[in-house]
Amino acid sequence: MSTVQGAGVVVTGAGGGIGAALARRFAAGGARVVVNDLDLARIEPLAKEIGGFAVAGDASGIVDAAREALDGTVDVYCANAGLASPGDVFADEEVWAAAWDVNVMAHVRAARALLPHWLERGSGRFVTTASAAGLLTMIGAAPYSVTKHGAVAFAEWLSLTYRHRGIKVHAICPQGVRTDMLTAAGSAGDLVLGPGAVEPDVVADALFEAMDADRFLVLPHPEVAGYYQARAADPDRWMHGMNRLQQKWEASGA
Repeated sequence: MSTVQGAGVVVTGAGGGIGAALARRFAAGGARVVVNDLDLARIEPLAKEIGGFAVAGDASGIVDAAREALDGTVDVYCANAGLASPGDVFADEEVWAAAWDVNVMAHVRAARALLPHWLERGSGRFVTTASAAGLLTMIGAAPYSVTKHGAVAFAEWLSLTYRHRGIKVHAICPQGVRTDMLTAAGSAGDLVLGPGAVEPDVVADALFEAMDADRFLVLPHPEVAGYYQARAADPDRWMHGMNRLQQKWEASGA
């Protein structure tokens, strides 16, 4: 917890769920926290609770306002705002575009705004809330799975490009978390994610453990590491297994 004492932290998508849990965890460690959501009413009570600052607006464009609230310095940026986008390849263009914009491009825009200052001073921490779907995939949610892969890939790129210049990057990749987003995942989420779903506080704890260990992947569900290794070791076997799960989901009448 001492690593965040006095740090300026931004958490997007903090109106509930993982974002609110992250904000509380950072504040408990002595950080100065800006919470963000599109709807000011969703974050004002949290900001008051933790002694932080509420900055409403699109997550991809709040860095300047957050920096001003934090007296000029953002030390940690949590790109947590996300969009649950169920559907298959035939999902509307607007669904695909919205998922790409929120789940990937918002992270790119934030990094563009943060990196010049971070690189100049030689430190900064970028936290991406992705998903196990970004390491594996998720049945019934093509736009979500594809864009969460993109979020992980961008976080990887940031880390391998800038880690020697003091930039630390973490990608949070949970399976089911008891949030509104899990509810939005529908029957596929119930089948794949529901049984092992954890509370948002578990995700926040896992991030702090990864920060202490200087570890890129944050896995609140440790079993995801085994799935990821199995996928890499034998992709065809893994895809056959996932296809069986797809068939089970279809047979359920989803």
